[in-house]
Formats: sequence, structure tokens, C-alpha cells
Amino acid sequence: MGNLKRISKISDYHTFANLSAPKHPLISLIDFSKVEFPKDLKGLKLIQEYYTIGLKRNVPYKLFYGQQEYDFNEGLMTFLAPNQVMSMERNPNVFLDKKLKPSGWLLLIHPDFLWNTALATSIKKYEYFGYDINESLFLSEDEEERFIDIFKNIEKEYQSNIDKFSQKIIVSQLELLLNYAERFYERQFVTRNKSSHQLLEKVETLLSTYFNQNNLIELGLPSVENLSKELHLSSTYLSSVLKSLTGMSTQQHIHNKLIEKAKEELSTTTLSINEIAYNLGFEYPTSFNKLFKSKTEMSPMEFRKTFN
Repeated sequence: MGNLKRISKISDYHTFANLSAPKHPLISLIDFSKVEFPKDLKGLKLIQEYYTIGLKRNVPYKLFYGQQEYDFNEGLMTFLAPNQVMSMERNPNVFLDKKLKPSGWLLLIHPDFLWNTALATSIKKYEYFGYDINESLFLSEDEEERFIDIFKNIEKEYQSNIDKFSQKIIVSQLELLLNYAERFYERQFVTRNKSSHQLLEKVETLLSTYFNQNNLIELGLPSVENLSKELHLSSTYLSSVLKSLTGMSTQQHIHNKLIEKAKEELSTTTLSINEIAYNLGFEYPTSFNKLFKSKTEMSPMEFRKTFN
């Protein structure tokens, strides 16, 4: 896998980024203007065993994550869950204007810091920790200021003497930050240049084209992953956009299109149920029968009989 570096401790990240030791072993809030990565980053892959939340501007690095590349040259936020592989290299296009300086925050949270809090479990429900870098959260000035205020609140607690209340206070601010991020992502689904409605139309077109092929016996059923790749999006981001627009996940859209095609075959052809199942990409007709009944409350045969 090339030159792979696993960073398990937050203190190890501080060493890697040429920072002084963190004030707490399980959480760190870093001023990004003080980060200084090694000069030779090319080919280096990182796996970090903690959550990383970044708000960055004018950063002279390219990140590679989820097979995508992103230049951090404007204010945006990224969310990485533990054990995701990423890499970076210096970006020569940044700092041509010497007045531009890197700025922003990096919040590192080890999962152990969240023990005995509700967030230990609920943090997994925030799907944007699975988004690719090119699906980062873009912020208006007001939104950016709101996050900066939260980071400063965390900083005050982080810089003071850690006591038995510190964890509760920091976790409450972290929950506030995550909830605002969820709200602003909802806004982004609507306002970003990739229109949600255009995306929905593309999904419908891709699924219609897929199910109208004659070789589904060989191809099998369409997957969320393959559909996402066709649209150049991560599967979690695509599902989030579709949920915000229709209330249904990507998998549900696939199933709905499949049932629509199955109904067409059942009502307009004399093919057997098994033949229809295979033609739709099912390996086993029993799986087709089970899915059809779960979606329509009728078996395929019962549905066909309604047309006789």
C-alpha cells in the first residue's frame, strides 16, 4: 500500500505536524497556522485512529481521500472518522500571493474521550464523516463565524485546567458543532452548483438505463457503490442528498425502480416469475419474490393475477 503511516495517538500527530505536545492525550484543538508537515509528503498515506474535524483556509496542501483530490484554498470544513486512509502533498499553486496565510482549526478527538457519553454512540449517525473530500462543507461567512465561536469555546476549556466537568462541557460544544454541520449540509444539498433535482434526474436515468439492458443475468443487480461511482460521489453523500429530497436512501431508489420494472414485466409479458427474476439480475428467484412482496404486499404471481 505504499508508504503507509498509522497515527494512533494524538501526541503522535503533534510530532508529525511539528507541534508542541497536546494538553490532553485524547483531544486536541490545533491552530492550523502553526502546523508544519514534513517537506516530503508525496506517496505518504495516513491512517489516523481518531476523529478529525477541520476548518481551513489557504492551506498549501492537496488532500487525496476517497480517490478524489481537493485543494484547500477557500474556507471549508472536513470530517474524517477513524481509520480512513488519506494522503497529501504540497500544493505549489497556493501562496503565490504572499499576503495569504494558512488559518483555521483542527479538532482531534480520540473515541476514548467520548466514553460514558451519549456521543460515543450517536457520533456514528452523522453520515458526513463518510463523505469524500470533494464533498466537504462549504460555508458562508456567518456559518464560518458560528463554527469559529464553537472552536473558541472548546479552546477556552481545553486551555484551562482539565477537571471533572471538562469532558461534559467539551462534548456539549462538540454536539452543537455536529448538529450545525448537519443543518448546513442540508442547506448545501439545495444550494451547491450540483442541483439536487438534477442529481435525482440522473439517478432515475441511470437506473432506467440499467434495468432496460438485456444482460442483467450477467451484470446482476445494481449496487449503491456502482451508482455512486457513475455520479462521482461517495455513497454516503449520494444517499444523504436523496434522503433530503425524497426521504428515501439510494438503496430504496434502486428497489423502487426494480419493482417498477418488475410490474411492467409481470403485466405485459408471459415470462415466468423465475425468468423475470433472472432478467432483473437476481441470482435466486426466491430473493425476488421476497423483495417484491415486502414492497407491494403481494407476491409476483398475485400481482400478475390482478391483470387476468
